[in-house]
Amino acid sequence: MASSRRAFPIFSALFSTSQAFSINPASGQLKGKAMAAKDLVNKTIAENRVVIFSKSHCPYCRRAKDLFATKFPDEQVKVLELDLRDDGPDVQGHLAQLTNQRSVPNIFINQKHIGGNDDLQALHQKDGVKALL
Repeated sequence: MASSRRAFPIFSALFSTSQAFSINPASGQLKGKAMAAKDLVNKTIAENRVVIFSKSHCPYCRRAKDLFATKFPDEQVKVLELDLRDDGPDVQGHLAQLTNQRSVPNIFINQKHIGGNDDLQALHQKDGVKALL
């Protein structure tokens, strides 16, 4: 019984010491990646009139891109294909925080969040896209 009393304080001291002084490089790396994604998203939205955060295989993303290509062919559209980027999950995570929308496409016109493809199509039906451009 006496030996278990001694072992417990040693274990407890070791546990608290390792917690207090542990350095987890992965956590710093995650913060750095998240910050870089946030900066990328904010800069991309600020510097482009139309931004579509997309995935290359997504049919809804394709419809959104097609709308701009056919109805507004002179408009430059910045498209970031998240599934083709190493930082795609981090970008999508920041977009979820920024817009409360985790899905793609995630569309911005003149720094205004439009939403997804259904939102874009509905806005276009009311000539709202043209008005924003």
